[in-house]
Amino acid sequence: LTHHGYFNLDGGNDILGHHLTLHASRFTPVRAGFIPTGELRGVAGTPMDFRTATQIGARIDALDDQLALAGGYDHNWVLDREGEGMVLAATLLGPLSGRVLEVLTTEPGLQFFSGNFPDEPILGKRGKVYGFRSGLCLETQHFPDSPNHPTFPSTVLRPGERYRSSTTYRFSLAEP
Repeated sequence: LTHHGYFNLDGGNDILGHHLTLHASRFTPVRAGFIPTGELRGVAGTPMDFRTATQIGARIDALDDQLALAGGYDHNWVLDREGEGMVLAATLLGPLSGRVLEVLTTEPGLQFFSGNFPDEPILGKRGKVYGFRSGLCLETQHFPDSPNHPTFPSTVLRPGERYRSSTTYRFSLAEP
C-alpha cells in the first residue's frame, strides 16, 4: 500500500529545480520492466545519492543504466533506520516558494518518481496543463517485489497478524 500523490511545491512547470534529501544510503536497482534485481546497492558516487539536499535536475540526465531504464528517477530507496517507529524519510524544498515537505514513515522504503511518463498533458485546476516532470511522487512502502526477494523486508501477513503503517506529509515554510 502506498500513496501516489504528485507534488510541485513551486506550482511551476517542472520539478527539476526542487531540492531533495533522501535519508537512504542504498536503493534497489531494477532491470527492464522496473522489477528489482534483489540487490541493495549503495548510492555513494552515483546519481542516486540524495543524502544531502540535491537539485533534482542536477543529475537526472546523467549517463547511468538505472536512470536510462526509467527515463529519470523511479526507484525505491532503502531508508536508513534503527529499530521501528517513525523516521524522517525525505525533505523536499521548492526554492521559489520556500515551501518545505517532510515525509516521515514507519515503512522501510521510499519510491521517488520524477514524473517521467505523462506522454499526454493532464489538465488540472483552472486549465493548468501538467506534463513531463511537472510533479513528483514520494511513496513510502515496502520494497517492490518483496515476496520474491528473501533479503527484502517481508510483506507476508499471516492469519491473526495486524498490518500497521504510518506516513506523515508535513508542510512548512523554509526559514528566510
